Amino acid sequence: MEVMQINPLAVELNEVIKENAPNLFEALSSLGKELFFPKGLLTHSAEAKREAYRYNATIGIATLNGKPMYLRTLRKYIKNLRPEETFPYAPTGGIPALRQLWKEHQLMMNPGMEGKSFSLPVVTSGLTHGLSIFADLFCDAGDPLLLPNMTWGNYRMIFGVRRGARILEYPFFDQRGGLDTKSLAEALKSLPAPGKALLVLNFPHNPTGYAPTREESAELITVLLEAAERGLNLVVAVDDAYAGLIYEEEAFPESLFSLLADCHPRITAAKIDGPTKEDYVWGFRVGFITFSHREPGDRLAVYEALEKKVTGLIRGTISKCSTPSQSLLIRAIKSVGYREEKEEKYQIMKERYREVKRVLSEPRYQDAFQAYPFNSGYFMCLRLHDVDAETLRRHLLKNHGVGVVATGPRELRIAFSCLEKEQIEHVFAILYDAVREVRELEGEKSAKR
Repeated sequence: MEVMQINPLAVELNEVIKENAPNLFEALSSLGKELFFPKGLLTHSAEAKREAYRYNATIGIATLNGKPMYLRTLRKYIKNLRPEETFPYAPTGGIPALRQLWKEHQLMMNPGMEGKSFSLPVVTSGLTHGLSIFADLFCDAGDPLLLPNMTWGNYRMIFGVRRGARILEYPFFDQRGGLDTKSLAEALKSLPAPGKALLVLNFPHNPTGYAPTREESAELITVLLEAAERGLNLVVAVDDAYAGLIYEEEAFPESLFSLLADCHPRITAAKIDGPTKEDYVWGFRVGFITFSHREPGDRLAVYEALEKKVTGLIRGTISKCSTPSQSLLIRAIKSVGYREEKEEKYQIMKERYREVKRVLSEPRYQDAFQAYPFNSGYFMCLRLHDVDAETLRRHLLKNHGVGVVATGPRELRIAFSCLEKEQIEHVFAILYDAVREVRELEGEKSAKR
């Protein structure tokens, strides 16, 4: 059987990474080592865009009078964008202006990143796409992936089903109700060194709505540094889907990427974020992936090589990300009042969070359920004392018209993000009544047996 040869362009990128960041090179998956950004159509088009002063016959779009051709029936719905901001293909890595704006946005949100080494963000088609890119780059079948026992279910699809990762669970909360950094340390110690391990850190956390305290964040980084010192090559995805939605002072206010960037030669960090939740544009499907490593070679060369691998992967899967969505974000971020509007929406979310806290402080609820710790994000989780979560979920839907998510045998996730403040008390009252109803039904079934 003929063995497929790695493309010379991939070999060239691999040599750059191997020479300047050998630990990062060893962390790449077999697919990651094969990725490259092809020359030809796209590079020729880019050159022609810069230099073809008379005619440019490279672009795979239709033009009219030097502008993108478009339908007036579509144009009328996006009047504030110029045709060139709407209809042409965006560059594979994203519109350069947006990438630079997002880098500046990251620094504003995370002062701890100032002075650290990290790449220019590459635009992805939402955060899930960014996580998928990370998995393709670094995860081979059988590679260990450490996930907490309470986690977003799609990680299992992205890393387990798609890439064959060996998922190792550790408890998310400890007995005190805080982040269980000791269990994470034990899980890392169970892995042979030298070796490779992948982690996903998602804060504010889905499904619990928990963000680590400043002290817990420092402990978490210490645990990772100890594992790296022992010889583990760690590749960490920082899933910042709910960045900025922190409601308590004791919680670490920045992305953990600001602590992971430049922290150790055997720790490669990827920040996966976007405006989806931050700017309330779920349907735009725009995200970003940013890398940081700390090895003695030419970091800029390594970042450029990684960028070419990522854009090659984008080219080979979805080709491009949405031009109108990127253009709208550029307009929004540059707009007067953008920050103030975000602050207004943040305060609405914070009020809903406070109301959930107030309602759950009522003693009667302790008989039915208990809230897991939460201090941020869109969600919170309940621990049911004695009824099955899926049974309760179906009962709520069928008999009360209330939808919740069962995330475990005894766990329910409540998204207060989509509840008006005035609705929150009623929702939890219904939940409480539904628990009592399910108990009665279960009791009647037992009596008939």
